[in-house]
Amino acid sequence: MEAQINKDERIELRVSSTDKRIFRRAQKLSGDKSFSSFIVRVVKQHAEEIVAKNDRILATEKDRQVFFDVVFGKSKPNQNLVEAAKRYKSKKF
Repeated sequence: MEAQINKDERIELRVSSTDKRIFRRAQKLSGDKSFSSFIVRVVKQHAEEIVAKNDRILATEKDRQVFFDVVFGKSKPNQNLVEAAKRYKSKKF
């Protein structure tokens, strides 16, 4: 059983009669019991996709910046990296 969620917020919007007809038709085809639940479900799903896409873009941009800062930055390798490089170079392949 789903937990009860306190729904104390309202959203009001105006749409054209053409838009409302297509929304109602989609709601009936989707099997949602009410028009409100259909609108909330569809808008929430799309909003979550938009947010997730934005988060991926920001993470990718951050990763790119970190990578280029390390590769082309002026910082020197730390002692662990220097030792790892020495160990790698000493191995015969």
